[in-house]
Amino acid sequence: MFQKTLRWLLPALLLTGLVCLTILAPQKSSSCHPETTAADTTAVALSDECSDFVNLTDIIPDAILEIRYFSTYNFVGARIDGYLQPTALMTRRAADSLKAVSDELKEQGYRLKIYDAYRPQCAVDHFVRWAADPTDTLMKAYFYPDLDKKVLFPQGYICERSGHTRGSTVDLTLFDMNIEKELDMGGTFDWFGCESHPDFGGNPDSGTLNTNSSLTPEQFNNRLILRRAMLRHGFKPIDTEWWHFTLKEEPYPDTYFTFPVKQL
Repeated sequence: MFQKTLRWLLPALLLTGLVCLTILAPQKSSSCHPETTAADTTAVALSDECSDFVNLTDIIPDAILEIRYFSTYNFVGARIDGYLQPTALMTRRAADSLKAVSDELKEQGYRLKIYDAYRPQCAVDHFVRWAADPTDTLMKAYFYPDLDKKVLFPQGYICERSGHTRGSTVDLTLFDMNIEKELDMGGTFDWFGCESHPDFGGNPDSGTLNTNSSLTPEQFNNRLILRRAMLRHGFKPIDTEWWHFTLKEEPYPDTYFTFPVKQL
């Protein structure tokens, strides 16, 4: 009788254990920066060759540059390693595509304002070191007031590789030439939170604003103006940052560059 009971009980215990493990195991969080990836065992191609890069303002002379990582007004609160000058670099192919975006939006009365473009690997390494120090919360009130810094790694806000380092990604917004100020996007660059998601408050593909959205119709529409122009000229968005776009046909999809940001 005992043996029969044991034969019935063991599978039930194993099944219960599996269920418990599934419930208790940490769930993989969705990355808020899917252009970045955590380190793995795959070899990474690094390069200090900058011959296929251009100064973005040579291609788009009226682009406004506010290179946040050259300044101290960023989520770290210090100038980031590798930013030697407040300029923006991109691969020539990406810069030419962004020029087409600029030409279209200029006819509507807008100029591009660039926060970041190419980002050297040493800058990403700087972010990683900063994120690993829980005591450094200098800029918490400005960029991540609702987050404990210890979640930045597991939730994917900071990772060890970035699409920016491949040279065909840009962070930007729009400047309205008629009112001489930035468009109100209902959120600021590098805000760590769901408010930065393109679908926050509505569906960016259909252009439908939720009735209970905290974004105003104007703010939601301003995001769409930027997004639609970028998509029309070969860029792809990510689902966590309204300001971030990568050229679909990026010329160096597997290469991470190491040269510093400075005038070429």
